[in-house]
Amino acid sequence: MTTHSTPITAQIADLPAPLPAHSPRRMLEEIADFWRTFIKAAFNPYHPEQHYMRGPGPACAKKHEAARF
Repeated sequence: MTTHSTPITAQIADLPAPLPAHSPRRMLEEIADFWRTFIKAAFNPYHPEQHYMRGPGPACAKKHEAARF
């Protein structure tokens, strides 16, 4: 049984080269990523802390006081 596989060096050679640290394309990608993250965070309509309840309010306390007597 013979299997054919490409050597690991050939597989690595097929990968795209990473962009240099100071290339204009990489800088634009980082700026775009920053704005994408900022927009998601700034305009997210879900704010769970606004819906958090810490316990029964004063109306509930009055209702239970009246029921007790």
